[in-house]
Amino acid sequence: MTGLDRQVKRRRVFYIPGYDPIHPRRYRELYRKEGAAQAEISGYDIALTPRNGERYGWQVDAVIGGHQSRAEVEVLVWSDIVRDSMQTGIIATYGQLLRTAWVYVSTGALRRLMWLRKGPVIAALYPVGMLLVQLLFAVLAVLAVKGAVTGGLKAGVIALFGDPWPWVTLGLGLIGWAAGLVAGVWLLGWFKRKDGKFYAYYLMQDYAFSARSNGANPPELEQRMAQFTATIAAALNSDTDEVLVVGHSSGAHLAVSILADLIRAGMAPANGPALSFLSLGQVIPMVSFLPGADRLRGDLHFLSRRDELTWIDVTAPGDGCAFALCDPVAVTGVAPPDKKWPLVFSAAFTQSLSDETWKALRWRFFRLHFQYLCAFDRPRDYDYFQITAGPMTLGQRYAGRKQSNSRIDIAASCHTSMAA
Repeated sequence: MTGLDRQVKRRRVFYIPGYDPIHPRRYRELYRKEGAAQAEISGYDIALTPRNGERYGWQVDAVIGGHQSRAEVEVLVWSDIVRDSMQTGIIATYGQLLRTAWVYVSTGALRRLMWLRKGPVIAALYPVGMLLVQLLFAVLAVLAVKGAVTGGLKAGVIALFGDPWPWVTLGLGLIGWAAGLVAGVWLLGWFKRKDGKFYAYYLMQDYAFSARSNGANPPELEQRMAQFTATIAAALNSDTDEVLVVGHSSGAHLAVSILADLIRAGMAPANGPALSFLSLGQVIPMVSFLPGADRLRGDLHFLSRRDELTWIDVTAPGDGCAFALCDPVAVTGVAPPDKKWPLVFSAAFTQSLSDETWKALRWRFFRLHFQYLCAFDRPRDYDYFQITAGPMTLGQRYAGRKQSNSRIDIAASCHTSMAA
């Protein structure tokens, strides 16, 4: 049900973040700050208050276009699973590099992904290149320190005792190698401690998380997704007008499977709230192109033809970390003949941001990947805060909206098997 004939006074919003180890309070603060900025730019009122309860979220009261509405926003947390997956040392991370690269290259996924968008593929190759550069610097540090220490010690021995015996030369060399290895290990550790600037370890662990099972979800994530499904199902049986699920980045492919499970189980009542799905900055092909992603491909196929929901997919070519304007169902090669969803269009960063703002953000790739959750100083028809807190359902807001002319909908994956 799309909810085209109703005004939203109460809404439940479930935000599914991507691969992010940070506490979900960052999303509340981002919403508070950027929502206030967007309200001032666009001329409406929006106020955020904390929400009490076991699960993390907040309440939003808005007056937009003269209509009052209230939204209960909840973050569906899996950051603890992310943190656990990131508890790897330096050697283990380089092992992940080799395994992940082998998975994407040997299965043909990397080559097919490059047919779509170069940006996210470059983003995927970036941690590989950066980690190899760090290793190269560490090797150079080993050689430089070894040479300096050995040479210095040998010169001292010669000055004091003359030419050293062979076993002394050997000992000096071993001391030099030991000093060099200490320097190399220290340098690798320094790079790891500074990963908040380099993002090499973070991104490597992100891609390795999906690749380690060839695209299948690990058991601990499947268990958490089942909990998310039950939470959303309970909201669909509450006194609310719309249940909106927002999946950002890799959270989008989790949302696809969660909603598919929910609808298959008959947990979307025909006379219940409007069920809406907003996927933002999605990277679904990074997972759906892998040979073991049968579940995700089956869920994409299933969800794309359902009448129980509205699915809008928003990306932007300016976001180099997303598969911009790639229809995730079509490019995966699992589109059914009666496909309805998603409606794909662009947030058009270069048009919806002023020249000054775009200039400031253009090379801040990770910040741009979160722009969908932020204010636009020249907004067009995409406004995250009106979608999540305004008086219209997602279906109402984009009724009659056409697909982007630049949409990519050519089947590209070489793996199209689906779970039953």
